[in-house]
Amino acid sequence: MKFNATQIAELVSGTVDGDPKAEVSKLSKIEEGTKGSLSFLANPKYTPFLYSTAATITLVSDDFVAEKDYKTTLIRVADPYEAFSKLLNHYNEIKHVPTPSVSEKAFVSDDASCSDGIAIGDYAHIGAHTTIGKNCVIQPQVFIGENVSIGDNTIIHVGARILDDTVIGNDCVIQNNAVIGADGFGWAPNESGSYDKVPQTGNVVLGDHVDIGANTTIDRATLGSTRIGEGVKLDNLIQIGHNVEIGAHTVIAAQTGIAGSTKIGTHCQIGGQVGISGHLTIGNRVGIQAKSGILKNIKDDSKIMGYPAFDYTAFNKSYVHFRNLHTHITDLQSLKKKLNHD
Repeated sequence: MKFNATQIAELVSGTVDGDPKAEVSKLSKIEEGTKGSLSFLANPKYTPFLYSTAATITLVSDDFVAEKDYKTTLIRVADPYEAFSKLLNHYNEIKHVPTPSVSEKAFVSDDASCSDGIAIGDYAHIGAHTTIGKNCVIQPQVFIGENVSIGDNTIIHVGARILDDTVIGNDCVIQNNAVIGADGFGWAPNESGSYDKVPQTGNVVLGDHVDIGANTTIDRATLGSTRIGEGVKLDNLIQIGHNVEIGAHTVIAAQTGIAGSTKIGTHCQIGGQVGISGHLTIGNRVGIQAKSGILKNIKDDSKIMGYPAFDYTAFNKSYVHFRNLHTHITDLQSLKKKLNHD
C-alpha cells in the first residue's frame, strides 16, 4: 500500500516541503533509506545522512534548516520521533489486519462466546465459559482457559497462556509466551520443616490498553485479584507476584521482579532488573533506576537508585566519593603518619 506526502502530512499534522505527490510504501532508518521509503530525523547527530539519504520522504522538525542540498521530500512536524512512531503504529495496524476466521485446527469450547470479527489461529484453545470481544486476534498455539473475559480489539500473540478466570480489557496486546494467571508463589512452612501449598484462588485483571511483553508472567492472586491498571506497559521477562497492583500508565522494563502484595502507583517509570520486595507501597510518578533494590515504601515523585535504593541525586553524590575512596584513604594514612610522627 502506498501513501503520498500529502496524505502522510495529514496523518501527522505536518507540512510538506517538496513534492506533495511523492509516494512511499515502506519505512526505513535515515542512513538506510531507499527509494519509496519514509524516514525521520530526530537526533541532530544523524543530520549528515539527510543530505545523502535515498529515502523519498523524511520527517524533520518544524525549525530544521538545511545547510546543503538534499533530494528527499521533507514533512515538517513538531516532533519527528513522535510523528514517526504514530506512522509506525498506523503501518502496523494496516499490515496486520487479520481476516476474521476460526481455524479448523483450533479448539473452541461449545460454551465459549466469540464476538464478531474475531480471528483464531491454528491450535489455539478457547476454554468453556470464556468470552472474547469484537475484532480480537488469537494467534496460533494460544491457550485461553475457562471463565476468561477478553475485551474488544485485543491481540494475543503466539504461544501466550491466559489461565482460568483472567479478565483482560479492551485494546490490549499480549506478546509471545506471556503467562497470565498462573499460581502465585504461596507456600507455608509446616512442623516437619517442609512446605504446604497455599491455594491461589484469585485471578488477574488487566485494564484497557495494557501491553504485556514476551515471556512476562503475572501470577493470580491468593485471594481477590492481581491488578494491572489502564495503559500499563510491561517489557519482556518481567515477574509480577500474586496480589500485586500496578497503577495506570506505569511502565516497567525487562527482568524486573515484583514480589507479592506490593502496590505501585500511577505514572511510575521502573528500569530493568529492578527488584521490589513484597507488601510495599510505591507512590505515584516514582522513577526507579535500573538494577535498584526496593526494600521499603517509596513516597510520591521520588527518584531513586541503588541497593538498597535511595534518592537518585544523593546516590550520585555518594558515588563520586566512593570512586575517590582510595585517594581519601591514602590522605588519611598520610595524615595519621604525620600525627604519629609529631
